[in-house]
Amino acid sequence: MKRFMFLHYGFEKPTPEIMSAWGKWFESAAEVTVDQGGFHGGAREISHSGTKDLPMGMDSITGYSIINAESLEDAEKIASENPYIASIRLYEIVEH
Repeated sequence: MKRFMFLHYGFEKPTPEIMSAWGKWFESAAEVTVDQGGFHGGAREISHSGTKDLPMGMDSITGYSIINAESLEDAEKIASENPYIASIRLYEIVEH
């Protein structure tokens, strides 16, 4: 079994419908979910050119999920059922 990270992108003020859709997806993925969390406010980007605050918007990373799946294709199927706002980026986690 492999582990994958979903980075959830996009923010809009959640409606009851959005919250319900997210709740249903989290329930459907509960058996394969290792960890999950969300972000809000207080985001900063640190680079060689300095530090800048990051606003919440459609380009924001708003959360993550770590799941177990057999393959990238299986992880993609799970991600595609998510009610994402803008997109999900999917990465295989490699142990070092």
